[in-house]
Amino acid sequence: MDSLVPAENCPHAVCVPFPAQGHVNPMLKLAKLLNHKGFHITFVNTEYNHNRLLRSRGPDSINGTPTFCFETIPDGLPSSDANVTQDVPSLFDSTKKTCLAPFRQLLSKLNNTSLSNVPPVTCIVSDCIMSFTLKAAQELNIPNALLWPAGACGFMGFLHYRTLIEKGLVPLKDLSDLTNGYLNTVIDWIPGMEGIKLKDLPTFIRTTDPDDIMMNFCLGEVENARNASALIFNTIYDLEGEILEAVSSTYPPIYTIGPLQLLLNHEIPADDNSLSAIKSNLWKEQPGCLEWLDTKESNSVVYVNFGSVTVMTEQQLVEFAWGLANSKQNFLWVIRPDLVIGESAILPPKFVSETKERSLLASWCSQEQVLNHPAIGGFLTHCGWNSTIESLSSGVPMLCWPFFAEQQTNSWFCQNKWGIGFEIDSNSNRDEIERSVRELMEGEKGKQIKKTAMEWRLLAEKAVIAPNGSSKLNLEKMIKEVLLTSHSSIL
Repeated sequence: MDSLVPAENCPHAVCVPFPAQGHVNPMLKLAKLLNHKGFHITFVNTEYNHNRLLRSRGPDSINGTPTFCFETIPDGLPSSDANVTQDVPSLFDSTKKTCLAPFRQLLSKLNNTSLSNVPPVTCIVSDCIMSFTLKAAQELNIPNALLWPAGACGFMGFLHYRTLIEKGLVPLKDLSDLTNGYLNTVIDWIPGMEGIKLKDLPTFIRTTDPDDIMMNFCLGEVENARNASALIFNTIYDLEGEILEAVSSTYPPIYTIGPLQLLLNHEIPADDNSLSAIKSNLWKEQPGCLEWLDTKESNSVVYVNFGSVTVMTEQQLVEFAWGLANSKQNFLWVIRPDLVIGESAILPPKFVSETKERSLLASWCSQEQVLNHPAIGGFLTHCGWNSTIESLSSGVPMLCWPFFAEQQTNSWFCQNKWGIGFEIDSNSNRDEIERSVRELMEGEKGKQIKKTAMEWRLLAEKAVIAPNGSSKLNLEKMIKEVLLTSHSSIL
């Protein structure tokens, strides 16, 4: 950041992520980019996540800098000292109903410049599913850009919930529709998704209840997004251009500025320690992962991580364990303490002893650093968007095991549109997992998707590094055309 800009003249962006790890991460990256471009940043965590950050990263983790500050608002749920992602339907319902009032109070406090010692708030950048902020921005007459932290393909899937309901395709008539083949119904009228099936669309339509919280919340939030000043996507135009063009016809200006990590690496000098010290991992990172990878040959390790929300049964954990063991590949497996539904994630002792020479089990790690390590040859993933775009921009092919939300849509695109991964069935046994892992690491299909992933990596780098790179230019345009529009009038 240009330290010559007087603090009281800085534009001031308030950044509000949805309180889950996969949403906090991209918002923090965008906030760092804006801070580097001259914005004062107030980053708003929920009180629950604030406490998790303190536990995982220590008391200095939220000190920030003079121009990058942290604040909190309550999420409306009962207080808890647990160290897990909260129940998602409860969070959806609670943030929508309760967060606007404390957010208004926070803005009022920040704008009381005689007490706050920060410049007046000039814009809001919030998560697309925290759209209660739009009302507060409207009251202050400042722009509110929404960051959609998933892919445009997922957004398009949610956007068509309304049409699915109108056509009578959802809600489901009976729970047997989950298993009787009904989800294989082909949907051929969504732009850019021709041939997709119901089972590949975001999963919150898999309900028989027309008042289902998840289905209606997502439907409402993507429709609310029409009231934003702009939509920001952590994607590359080359990757999802057809979808983006179709969405843009009925939405505010859209800016693709991904992959955010590559843009961050390119825009902010490596020696800028003030920003690099600000991190967002809600779990404590296990040391030694990169050092262990240093001992392995190039493209010889399978990285396994199912993200921050995915849960599985104990039996599924055991099947994955033996599938990986029997594949005879090296693997680095991130196993969160809450990965198994309702109990601790404990692996069979025989598995641990049998694989100890070629495996590393970690509780959490720095995923971007791991994916960019030359030893990584493939990624067994839940296909959350952060994982998908990080894998693509690292040139790492994927074995996809989508869990929920738009992960099924991401997986379908990885396999059918982008050629960078292939999917395994949600109920795969150890033999199927073994075969798929071997195919990923040694087979012809694995070699082909590795080649395609490397081609996408080059396009991702071009988008953020080239003088006319789409993401690089879009960041500048978004700042100038949207976020700075109220700055001069507020000062």
